[in-house]
Amino acid sequence: MTTKPDTIKISASHKEEIFATHADLHVTVRGSSIVSGAEAMKKAKEVTLLLEAMTKLGVKEDAFSLQGVHIEGTSGVLLKSSSAAYRLKIRCDDLNQLAEMLDVISSQKNTTLERIEWKYSEDEARERGLNAALEKAKTKAQKVAVSLNVKLLGVYDFIENMYDEEPPARMFQPQAMMKRSAAPAPEPSLGMDIQHNKTIHVSVELWYRVSEF
Repeated sequence: MTTKPDTIKISASHKEEIFATHADLHVTVRGSSIVSGAEAMKKAKEVTLLLEAMTKLGVKEDAFSLQGVHIEGTSGVLLKSSSAAYRLKIRCDDLNQLAEMLDVISSQKNTTLERIEWKYSEDEARERGLNAALEKAKTKAQKVAVSLNVKLLGVYDFIENMYDEEPPARMFQPQAMMKRSAAPAPEPSLGMDIQHNKTIHVSVELWYRVSEF
């Protein structure tokens, strides 16, 4: 039977707020014609109008991707009068340009912004958080050892936990995405976040083997 050595348990945590570095805009474009596959990006009139407006802002062609096409018909039967809803994803690499991109979407008659998917460069933040938590645990263990008059021999066990805390995106009102009838304002009033953040939480638990001096 293996006897567990004398140990002390040390817990420490660290959190860091990070901001989104880029975003994916998920939009639906309702078209009067049905075009499937990659051809939809070139031949569906309403889709091409959106893409042309976006490229004028400097958005690159590879930022657009077709996620799906849904055929819409009032009778449930495919007819010449049927229309299609094109689901697109548009990548925004420069968040300084996000407000302008949203403004373009709001100006397109048949285009609806469904959601914004925020993206982060989080690997480095998680690594920094782990290193910070370990340093806190090490310092704490040394203080506890001195207080208890024991010697630290090494780590017996280690548990790491990480999770992200992301506030819900601020929902926009339908009227915020309506086409403006008046002259455009210098900044679009969208009623939504154009920057987003989340908090990286890292916690560690370490069992140190100890012995008396």
